[in-house]
Amino acid sequence: MTPGSNIPLPVTRVTVDVAAPVRLDVSSLLLTADGKVRSDDDFIFYNQPAGPGVTYRSGGGTAPDAITVDTTSVPPGIEKIVVTASPDAAGQTFQGIEPTATIRNADDNAVLATFTPPRLGTETALVIVEIYLRNGAWKARAVGQGYANGLAGIATDFGVTVEEPAPTAAPAPVPAQPITPPAPTMQPPVTPPAPPAPPAPAAAAAPAPSGKINLDKGRVSLQKNQTVSLVKGGRPLLSQVKMGLGWEPAYRGKDIDLDASVIAYGPQRNHIDSCYFGKLSIVNGAIKHSGDNLTGEGGGDDEVIVVDLGRLPQDVTGLVFTVNSFSGQKFTEVAKAYCRLLDAATGEELVRFDLTNAEPQTGVMMAKLIKQFSGEWEMTAMGDFVKSRTVRGMVKPAAQAL
Repeated sequence: MTPGSNIPLPVTRVTVDVAAPVRLDVSSLLLTADGKVRSDDDFIFYNQPAGPGVTYRSGGGTAPDAITVDTTSVPPGIEKIVVTASPDAAGQTFQGIEPTATIRNADDNAVLATFTPPRLGTETALVIVEIYLRNGAWKARAVGQGYANGLAGIATDFGVTVEEPAPTAAPAPVPAQPITPPAPTMQPPVTPPAPPAPPAPAAAAAPAPSGKINLDKGRVSLQKNQTVSLVKGGRPLLSQVKMGLGWEPAYRGKDIDLDASVIAYGPQRNHIDSCYFGKLSIVNGAIKHSGDNLTGEGGGDDEVIVVDLGRLPQDVTGLVFTVNSFSGQKFTEVAKAYCRLLDAATGEELVRFDLTNAEPQTGVMMAKLIKQFSGEWEMTAMGDFVKSRTVRGMVKPAAQAL
């Protein structure tokens, strides 16, 4: 599976286990239609291993932890069960670790699907898959949503009250025994908990790479591989956005013909269509290209691609924005290449990514927009170079980068 893809569940009882080169703690939350738990009893983990229709099983360090969901026993009002994972070692991130979730038939252990989230970094916890109810049928969806503040961040985000144990100045030695990190202490909330405030990136400053960055504080400047959620005031952007791509001529003043394009993909990384100077409108006009700029001369964006997020077909779940040097010059001869996302209605710049380090190649993947399981879109800065003078040669590497 790929991020955002889903499968129907052909059985009523499924087990999700999550394996990695290091030991992981796996847990689960039962969520209502508003995306929150009903109480702390809906948080299933190693210190609270059973809930209505959902159970936790420890792998004991020799096998992966697992969550089993009996969809026939899930209580009314619960529409989603998310499965989370975090490294067992305190403070360890997913950098260099590739966790794989395997969805199985709980009765015969037959594999139904697998999912390995791509491009993990400083995340210390993940919502890795979800089992959800849609039109009376249960399905499974690959998620891969990262959190930088661990399991406590996930639990709090979904309405669980979490109190972390206070550190002591000088812990006394204890007899040798298997070490298990202290579990969060669950306390019944007195009042419905408010969702945590998102991190506050300064306007035009590079935010810390966590799955919680949004547009509430104004324009965000991304560094390579950083991601911003296209959410403002708690609501996803479902209107038109513009991706402006710009560059200046080669440093010695020679004109350079760069071409901006966008490649649309489906949930299985399948190529749907490409929008470029030779095809200015795709997916029934939901994506449109401004036309070719042959030199890069002049201020402002050289080429603009307009995307109507609200009109995109359901099967379009990923967009990769690319720039190619049709004239064959390398990007080391280009000055000030950048991309920026704007609100098409107001012209307000929302996100910017400046390509600071070029490589001697003829193609570059600048950014990608990925539709999340929640319906919102996320933009990730890429800056990955490819040997290709046309968008046709970018289709395969861009699919691999989703």
